[in-house]
Amino acid sequence: MTRIAILASGNGTDCEAVMTAVEQGQIPDAAVAIVIANRPAPVLERARRHGVAALLIDRRELGRAAYDTALATALAEHRVDLIVLAGYLSIVSGATVTTYRNRIMNVHPSLIPAFCGCGFYGEHVHQAVLDAGVKLTGVTVHFVDEGTDSGPIILQEAVNVLDTDDAATLAARVLVVEHRLLPQAVALYCSGRLSVQGRKVHILGEEKK
Repeated sequence: MTRIAILASGNGTDCEAVMTAVEQGQIPDAAVAIVIANRPAPVLERARRHGVAALLIDRRELGRAAYDTALATALAEHRVDLIVLAGYLSIVSGATVTTYRNRIMNVHPSLIPAFCGCGFYGEHVHQAVLDAGVKLTGVTVHFVDEGTDSGPIILQEAVNVLDTDDAATLAARVLVVEHRLLPQAVALYCSGRLSVQGRKVHILGEEKK
């Protein structure tokens, strides 16, 4: 069984999408072992409603070094196999990336490598998309490496940008895709269907077109 830790910083709807998918059997042979927030956030109550252990490790109170140590301890204590970043507004330490190489995945609200990296999070991403005048944005789920939004891409899906969009309406449509794509990526991992070769993630058993 794959034991999953979900790290989040906010409302937690992406987190809930993964927990629900596990409960409904859409993610096979898996369990959400713990949800960890790096600040007080509604995601912790969402986890408790699903009967999942919820832990606050407040980075602002602890500082970076102590936070990283506490996080590593919690992950080890809960025997975590896969870390899912679901609206987690913090950089994962290099030590954590090394320990969980190709076992940390993140969801980002754009088509990486566009509109990503430092400063691109939440509605900042969607406003940047609108300001650039592009016609397509979307969602990317990727493995985490030592960079910011730079790891190997697992899944992507495009979302049309409408002439009538503002940041809020665009964010709402992108979020719908996040709720579907993130559990799908987690399910592929838990099924043993992801193979990472350099910068490329191959989905095993996928029919070639």
